[in-house]
Amino acid sequence: MYARIAAVLFGLALLFLLINYSAGNVINATTLTTAGLLFVALHLGGVGFRPRRRYRR
Repeated sequence: MYARIAAVLFGLALLFLLINYSAGNVINATTLTTAGLLFVALHLGGVGFRPRRRYRR
């Protein structure tokens, strides 16, 4: 899940860079890239991971 969010954020950051767009001082390509790296780190760190339980009968 976090990897998909990171991919979307990286895509938006690339789009912002290509069209030279910035939504004020807060939302720009650098902010989206940093947020994408945060979600990649969360994904690789295993945050939000639920181990699947296998029941044997």
